[in-house]
Amino acid sequence: MTAWLLDGLLAGMLVVTAVSVLVSQSLFRAVVMFIAFGMLMALAWMRLQAPDIALAEAAIGAGLTGVLLLDAVAHFRRGGGTDSGGDQG
Repeated sequence: MTAWLLDGLLAGMLVVTAVSVLVSQSLFRAVVMFIAFGMLMALAWMRLQAPDIALAEAAIGAGLTGVLLLDAVAHFRRGGGTDSGGDQG
């Protein structure tokens, strides 16, 4: 009985975080909620007894993608639209 309750709570939290990512007005908040969604998905994969997929979701979905998105938000906030160096010809 407790397993069904935990699974239902996890599914509800997944839906809530997914909707909050979609309706968020702040880019930073959307990225943070996306990272939380990835961690909840990793937990859901563990509940489904798929630890390899859970590890990949945590590392790639929440970790790497989250860091890249946070860097993109920081770059966007600085107003950097053009690259100041490199091969511009």
